[in-house]
Amino acid sequence: MPTVQTNEIETYYVQRGEGPPLVFVHAALVDHSMWAPQLDALADEYTVYAYDLRGHGRTGGSAVESYSVDLFADDLDAFLTALEVERPVLCGHSLGGAVTQVYAARYPDSISGLVLADSWTSELTDWRDRLTLLLLNTQIRLVRVVGLERAQRAGTWVQERFNPDAGGEYGTWEQLQAEMPPIPFEEFEKIVRAITTFTNVTVDLRSISVPTLVMYGENTVGYGRRQATRLAAEIPDATLEVIPGGGHGSNLDNPSFYSGAVASFIEERVTSGVAGSVA
Repeated sequence: MPTVQTNEIETYYVQRGEGPPLVFVHAALVDHSMWAPQLDALADEYTVYAYDLRGHGRTGGSAVESYSVDLFADDLDAFLTALEVERPVLCGHSLGGAVTQVYAARYPDSISGLVLADSWTSELTDWRDRLTLLLLNTQIRLVRVVGLERAQRAGTWVQERFNPDAGGEYGTWEQLQAEMPPIPFEEFEKIVRAITTFTNVTVDLRSISVPTLVMYGENTVGYGRRQATRLAAEIPDATLEVIPGGGHGSNLDNPSFYSGAVASFIEERVTSGVAGSVA
């Protein structure tokens, strides 16, 4: 089981292939295995890495009292340093996108490209987006009462009736969670708090100087569309792409398109050095 010491924790990771480095950072409450389709598709051309964030998967929890996106970004920096990964392309999904945009803004010269999928900014100006975070906070109380599995089933039931395409392939997502080590409530709470307190983090998106691909699933909720559009507008060298048939888990809903978009982006915008335009 490959692990590496990062910020006083043992971080589990997988590494495959040869070529330029491509590092994947997963969404909340799943683990590195969400990237299996992309690792299969891209390992022939790149050295691909996927690791389990603190509190998730085989990395597991830690004694730190609270988590934050800043802490996850520090962990990412320690991970890249420990493995001597130089100027990778970072690909972050949802929470992973928050982590990688913080890293990219903090260390713009340390990466060669950035992919942000189904993610969001730290500054929420729309009341509907602030409401989304408020509802996320209520999940903590619900999980405390009924448990994580029952709370997720209830959320799925509501989503499927009011916006059935937004969540994408629920069955695949649930299978990932069933096969990974369970997340204790204490870790669940710290992870969700990291998401809801991201608004306390100042991220200068204008300082992200590398070519950036922003993606979202065409069936995602309005929050996801608004946030993706803002990311693409504020990052100087960003393009925006919609993933056909995708919900929030767009890399699993349409894996061939997602992987192809990442590969094309690297070939056309990163490797060639051709500047893009904001969509």
